[in-house]
Amino acid sequence: MGGPGEPPEGTPEGVPGGAEDEYRSVVFDESFVRAARLQEYSALERLTDHTPAVRSRPPMRRGLSRQALLLVLLIIVAFGTAIYMGVRHPYQSAQAQRPVEPLRMTVVPLAPQGKVPGAADPAYLYAHSPAAQFSVGAEGVPLPTVRSTAHFSDSQVVAALTIAKEYIVASSLYPEVLTGGRTDPVRALLDAGQLDQFDQSFDRPAADGRHAATGWLVRFDPARVELAGREIRVQGSLQAAETDSSTLEVGADHTFVYALKPAGSGAHAPSSLFTVRRELQFRFTPDDLRLHQVQILVSYTEAGPLSCAGDSARQFEPLLAGQTAKAGSPPGTDPYATDTAAAVCGSLAHSAEPTVG
Repeated sequence: MGGPGEPPEGTPEGVPGGAEDEYRSVVFDESFVRAARLQEYSALERLTDHTPAVRSRPPMRRGLSRQALLLVLLIIVAFGTAIYMGVRHPYQSAQAQRPVEPLRMTVVPLAPQGKVPGAADPAYLYAHSPAAQFSVGAEGVPLPTVRSTAHFSDSQVVAALTIAKEYIVASSLYPEVLTGGRTDPVRALLDAGQLDQFDQSFDRPAADGRHAATGWLVRFDPARVELAGREIRVQGSLQAAETDSSTLEVGADHTFVYALKPAGSGAHAPSSLFTVRRELQFRFTPDDLRLHQVQILVSYTEAGPLSCAGDSARQFEPLLAGQTAKAGSPPGTDPYATDTAAAVCGSLAHSAEPTVG
């Protein structure tokens, strides 16, 4: 016989609940019940007409497990490390790690062959000089057509040319640098490896091929001269070229023409022109481009009218309208001193001076 609640002959075969009921021993725990997508309505809820016996339950919201979060974090850290190692590889080439070279400089004073021409109107002097067709200010330092190189992109070449232009403009055109004694606009653009040499050039200037202040920038003696107006004529060019896989160099060749007059003189005081030609060779590494700074390898400067006997290492002391070069030769050169440069001086050609009627 069957047990209580069962037919006397037992549960017929094929009927649910019989001996063949393979799910009879299955027990549903509480977590399984809570996770069920269907839920039976209560008796009160089923009194409503057309109410189904069960309803769907919204899926349970489960956050990421602690292990999953840890795995995601490890992946992010590994990815970031791979990027960092790609940018800052510990085994850089010797070229990328080579030390910054000191600036090699030459400053050549140009002495006039007679009296310095002058006129009350600077515009008249410009119009009757070789600088008549020069551009004004920074417009005379245009950027050339840019092309990428084997290892430097267009944007990197543009960055190098732009930094070189900024240096040229700051060191040759800023009034506060020309006559105000300021050096920080120029110093801020230099590679850290050249800052000591730069500072020594202004603390203890010397015509030794390494420490002339005028090898870094154009500087006039403010006690002697002042700018006769803010217009400065400029003409020149820039060129960029890759020298190796980690070095980009920019060559610059510009001529600057300044109208000057005696310091403290009136508006109608005669003015004269002072010409400076600067050839600069800049070097850039990827770090220099990233930090917006530059290394200067070579600086060659010709400036006049000046006296050969004067000190052109500290600052320029131009000869003004009506003046002539002082008698004397440039400082002596010691051929036994291997750490000094030969003192040189040139003669300013008549064709380089304005024609005054």
